[in-house]
Amino acid sequence: MNVVAQYLLGFVALVAGAVCLGNALWQLLAHGVRAVCSALGPRQEGLPDTRIPAVGGSGTGASGGGGEPAELAYWWRQMWVDAATAGGFGIRVIWLRFTGQWTKRTTARLFRGIRSNGLPERNSFVQLGMWLVAPGTFVGALVAATLATAFLTLALAVLALLLGLVWLGAAGTALVLRGVERGRATVLRIRVKCPYPGCYRPVPLAVHRCPRCREQHTRLRPGRYGALRHMCACGQRLGASRLAGRGRLTALCPHCDQVLPDAVGTTRVVHAPLVGGTSSGKTMLMAAMVEGLHAWSRRSDLRVEYASTDDRQTANTLNQTLTQGTWAHATTGGQPRAFMLTVTLGRRRRLLYLYDPMGESLEDAERVRAQHYLAHTDGVVLVADVLAEPTVRGKLSGADADRATAARPSPQGPWETYQRLAGELSALTGRRGRMSVATVVTKRDVLDQLGSLPVAGARIDTWLTEIGLGGLVRALGHDFRADRYWAVSAHAATGAGSLDSEQRRAAEPVLWLLAASGLRTGRLLGPDPKEKKLETA
Repeated sequence: MNVVAQYLLGFVALVAGAVCLGNALWQLLAHGVRAVCSALGPRQEGLPDTRIPAVGGSGTGASGGGGEPAELAYWWRQMWVDAATAGGFGIRVIWLRFTGQWTKRTTARLFRGIRSNGLPERNSFVQLGMWLVAPGTFVGALVAATLATAFLTLALAVLALLLGLVWLGAAGTALVLRGVERGRATVLRIRVKCPYPGCYRPVPLAVHRCPRCREQHTRLRPGRYGALRHMCACGQRLGASRLAGRGRLTALCPHCDQVLPDAVGTTRVVHAPLVGGTSSGKTMLMAAMVEGLHAWSRRSDLRVEYASTDDRQTANTLNQTLTQGTWAHATTGGQPRAFMLTVTLGRRRRLLYLYDPMGESLEDAERVRAQHYLAHTDGVVLVADVLAEPTVRGKLSGADADRATAARPSPQGPWETYQRLAGELSALTGRRGRMSVATVVTKRDVLDQLGSLPVAGARIDTWLTEIGLGGLVRALGHDFRADRYWAVSAHAATGAGSLDSEQRRAAEPVLWLLAASGLRTGRLLGPDPKEKKLETA
């Protein structure tokens, strides 16, 4: 009996081996591989695939869009979903084939003595052979299904390893590109700040608007939505970095939704507020500075452009007012919007923010603290209306006093203005000692007519000391890293009959501050009279 059982088991094993290696293994493995390949595509052509998350969904992390109107990069998540779905489908197909074709059909027919054409076998000898073959067929198919599953799982493991390398490569590329952008911004000291009143906040990454559907993308940078490009929900491809064309898109401040200048994010920003009392001539001086920069661009390789259409319109409106021979209107409206220019010399460029706050904003410490743009200051333009200083007015007599009154002096002198500003500026920036201050004495055309005062020569700091503002000169020299002085007639530099030489002189304070930021505009200026005299001494 044991011998018979051994023969039967040997026969079953022989049949199982023949079925497994001769047909079932390769057939099941082929079906599994084809199933994996077919499952990598959409489940049904033309219909949405439920495996793909909705664009801009409420999910967070790796499983959702977090509200971003862009498709997650294929390599970030969908690659793994497709691979896992396809692998699971292939293994299911192997076992479905085993249970369906080899168990319910082939093995069941053999046990029941039914031929492949569906008719029962009449020959008893053949029927007995079918009964003997049936167990071996079932065992062979079971072994084949197990081996096919093992082989397919091994292949899927290799595929997962390759996909992991692809994921690491793509994620590493995104990190490198993001690091290059961040490193470039750090090296070039590009720190974007919003120029609009009530905001002035840092902009680490601007919001970019899709040119087709106007959707706003808050994460347009190399990352999980794509290393080089993002796919908007409308199908528009958007560059994820400056190299890929992100700079051609409209950029918005993420805090106030205002449009940022085109140069934002690529150009170092220089913040230069014009500080002075009401009617000290700040607005006219700013207009003269802008005209002076354009005058320098006509005589040198300096290039000056308005950063936005609004800046061009502001400059045109102010120039029309001054051309008509009227005074510039006093600045009103609370905190100022930065007037923006791009200034280029050689291969270097700066985005210049000029702030023209109303004089009342410096009347007390609380109002100064409300000027949040001062926290980003790189250099200060101190607008000094010396006719507003009581000690200076006391030296005027007769016609000189009348001329000074006609010049509409500021109610607040430059020394008082600086005292109000100095402490708060240090508290806001924490780096006053590393900044430069350009002191500009305004209304030079009136000062030159006053016989009661000494003539303002090349050494404006010495002249200020002579007329009683030595304390201001000493404070500026002590509190700031560098200081320099000018005397300018904004009337002679703006409007009808403006003088090119006076325009260029009005722009020198800005060129000096830009030179402190690394733009090589210092060669356009003459030597500092103060330093020249020290060398002579």
